[in-house]
Amino acid sequence: QLVESGGGLVQAGGSLRLSCAASGRTFSGHSIGWFRQAPGKEREFVAAISWNGVRTSYVDSVKGRFTISRDNAKNTVYLQMNSLKPEDTAVYYCARGFRSDSGEEGHEYDYWGQGTQVTVSS
Repeated sequence: QLVESGGGLVQAGGSLRLSCAASGRTFSGHSIGWFRQAPGKEREFVAAISWNGVRTSYVDSVKGRFTISRDNAKNTVYLQMNSLKPEDTAVYYCARGFRSDSGEEGHEYDYWGQGTQVTVSS
């Protein structure tokens, strides 16, 4: 019910825009979060956006470089990633929050996408 796209291979300093598409019933009224998991590491919160796009939150390591946004008419959430670093390399997942405004914990999210690979070369 959540499908990520937009991942790929990019050089350090480059940009990618990830998309998370959902059905209307899945999307409407819910917050959406982005998480990532690098090989051998635990899943990490990246960013989240409230149901109406008013409130956003980011992990400190991406503040000023990543921007989360949503287009409710298209049932899509975006993650614009600029100034990418090799340490951003991971599989990126989007997830639907239980509530209209969810936080940074994985247990606050119920539906998850399959993930999209982002690889940043140095």
